[in-house]
Amino acid sequence: MADGQISPRKAINLADYTPPVFLVDEVALDFTLDPAATIVRATLNLRRQAPGPLVLDGRHLELRGISLNGQALGGNRYVLTESSLTLDDVPDVFTLETEVKIIPETNTELSGLYMSGTGFFTQCEPEGFRKITFFPDRPDVMARYKVTLRADQAKYPVLLSNGNNTASGAAGTQIWATWEDPHPKPSYLFALVAADLIAVKDSFTTASGREVALGIWVAAGDETRCGHAMYALKNAMKWDEDTFGLEYDLDIFNVAAVSDFNAGAMENKGLNIFNTAYVLASPATATDADFQGVERVIAHEYFHNWTGDRVTCRDWFQLSLKEGLTVFRDQEYMADQFSAAVKRIADVRTLRATQFRDDAGPLAHPVRPASYLEINNFYTTTIYEKGAEVVRMYRTLIGREAFRKGMDIYIAENDNCAATVEDFFAAMQAATDIDLKQIMRWYEQAGTPEISFTESYDPAAQTYTLTLRQHTAPTPGQPVKQPFMIPVSMGLLGANGNEIHTETLILAQPQQSYTFHNISEPPTPSLFRNFSAPVKLQGQSRERLAFLAAKDTDLFNRWDALQQYATLVLLDAVQAHQAGQVFTLDAGLLEAVDATLRDAARDPAFAAEALLLPAETLLADAMSIVDPDAIRFVREAARQALGEALREDFFAVYAHFAAVAASDVSGRAIASRALKNAALAYISAAGDNTLAGAQFLSGENMTDTLAALVNLAEVADERRDDAFASFYDQWHANALVLDKWFSVQARAGAPDTLARVQALTRHKNFDLRNPNRVRALIGAFAANPSKFHEITGAGYQLLADTILMLDETNPQIAARLTTAMGSWRRYDAARQSLMKAQLERILAKEKLSPNTYEMASKALA
Repeated sequence: MADGQISPRKAINLADYTPPVFLVDEVALDFTLDPAATIVRATLNLRRQAPGPLVLDGRHLELRGISLNGQALGGNRYVLTESSLTLDDVPDVFTLETEVKIIPETNTELSGLYMSGTGFFTQCEPEGFRKITFFPDRPDVMARYKVTLRADQAKYPVLLSNGNNTASGAAGTQIWATWEDPHPKPSYLFALVAADLIAVKDSFTTASGREVALGIWVAAGDETRCGHAMYALKNAMKWDEDTFGLEYDLDIFNVAAVSDFNAGAMENKGLNIFNTAYVLASPATATDADFQGVERVIAHEYFHNWTGDRVTCRDWFQLSLKEGLTVFRDQEYMADQFSAAVKRIADVRTLRATQFRDDAGPLAHPVRPASYLEINNFYTTTIYEKGAEVVRMYRTLIGREAFRKGMDIYIAENDNCAATVEDFFAAMQAATDIDLKQIMRWYEQAGTPEISFTESYDPAAQTYTLTLRQHTAPTPGQPVKQPFMIPVSMGLLGANGNEIHTETLILAQPQQSYTFHNISEPPTPSLFRNFSAPVKLQGQSRERLAFLAAKDTDLFNRWDALQQYATLVLLDAVQAHQAGQVFTLDAGLLEAVDATLRDAARDPAFAAEALLLPAETLLADAMSIVDPDAIRFVREAARQALGEALREDFFAVYAHFAAVAASDVSGRAIASRALKNAALAYISAAGDNTLAGAQFLSGENMTDTLAALVNLAEVADERRDDAFASFYDQWHANALVLDKWFSVQARAGAPDTLARVQALTRHKNFDLRNPNRVRALIGAFAANPSKFHEITGAGYQLLADTILMLDETNPQIAARLTTAMGSWRRYDAARQSLMKAQLERILAKEKLSPNTYEMASKALA
């Protein structure tokens, strides 16, 4: 341990779980809200269920009074520490009352009760409630809440909490409101909002005929940008009824938007609190991706009403039980709203670029971790996106009908309870005769399985034999892996691409062979259709990939074959570049892109995805020693060569798909703009920014404006600088749009990107206290492979400087930024040394938070 560093928090282990000693049946909370001195009076009705003292969690609380069954307690009756309040001598059933003072205006962690602007907001997941009052702050303590809020009427005219509003009134300059939630919930789902907000209101009639009042609460002036969020909310409510038979269960559903928020949104029962980035959208200020992001997150948080709220998780090790399951549900919802194939492609692209990278490094962890220091550090793509893939594998293995039956069992048997992944498994197992027990290894083992195959065809017997092998590389703490249960959705294709046979195989052993009969010609296997499992398929030849890219009837595998082909081509070019050879464009890649353009009108959304070359991070993932400069050079050289070779075709596609109304955000319009802007990117990559400049100046909607700005940002010239200045002048007063201005500059490939980012950290609009702004600049820069990994190490120092400053005020965000250096061992010796030095510098900080300590120490372990 470095000199001056405090000891980290003791590890929490899944194996050490014990049920709570006391349950809380009912909670009454009374808040007198004041930025500098909020008074919280709590009345807890407690009931013993195991021997032991009462231990309540509490941080940054000033205890002003405590009584048991109405009798005040002296200091000799309890033990108060920085993190807990303990009472040894208590009856089995009793009422405990406490009064504490907290200071929301100094809460920069944005966890618990804090100020954003002039309003009060909360974020209690995972452990924020203990910063509000003393409580057994764990998910398996579920209570019914009655909450009374009191505040200055002029400053805080809107008072919101969970459940239904049962009473309200005024007394002098003060107003008050009482909210009651009839459903038991864990403390992490508690929510409170007190601010000067405006509501966009609507209603929804449930399948059983109940009318639910809907409200989206935003700052004055933002109400005109809430229409899409309200549409998405009503659409999601209807979809959940139709798809899973799940109906909303309260009289009111409120969403409140806040600009200072560590995450995207929070599913608090009946009062979702959202980052403004996932509520506010209009064609002038939001891109098509923003519109889809709003719809996805609105749906995700609403779906939590059942998978997270009514059925919650027993402990934080079960986090993927609610998050992975709900991500799966929001993915299915979005697939139903837009192109299912394109949605699947987008989800897998994200999984491979982030989760696969984590699985291959020191921060790898299972979908259900075995231990943690800070649960905040496990809100990862492994928990969310890989967790969703595990849920999807259940459905692939047992089929849609049985999966729906399993969901019904899971909800019915765990309603108003705190569940585990074993409970979800038991529900799915009850719905099928297939033995599913081996699927639990996906929750227990980290790593991405690698699948290889061999094949043989017997023309006389007309049989085809396919042999699959699985291997998973060691990960921290797990040197030896047991075989996973892997669904392999596959098809056998004839010479013309016709389907000879389709089936879902189950690979459960290190090696298994499958023989298919009555196969009249040597087939080409199409494996892992629709990405039926989160694995890496090895060993497909370029010839086979070219065939699948042109002929496969599974759209995902067509796209994937083209991506894999392009990856092989570009990796060969990287090696050639490292050897000093001149770049030459592969004829097969040129033909594949040309074919995509010729067929673009059939499915513009698919064509837009197919035109994108593999990301730099994916190319890096395939290299034993990552060379970010060579990867960047080769990828850009390929884009330039394609842009030059197919110049007229790209211009034709651009012109054909440009005739879309700027305000149209339908699926058709979004697909057209995506394809048009994909063509624009190739035109610009070929050295012609005239069209990008004209598109930027037209400024018809934010999608097109930003796409043009991204292309202009790649060249350090006067046109770029004028564009950034113009964009800033127009949008500097809009925080969400200004985030885009910061982000585009941070992600650019121009030679002066690092210097620009360094300067932007001193810009008057850069605010280290605002997570959105930090993510827009520092987070985006850390995701810019060639510029962040500049050989001088200045990018690493910039990131470490930011982490050390943030650790003082918002350790959650600091810890998440630290992961950008987690794969330092994958790079050359010089970069390894530079990144390692910055991680050691972070660890040497005096009084480093447990959040950042955990991520930095694991990266170095």
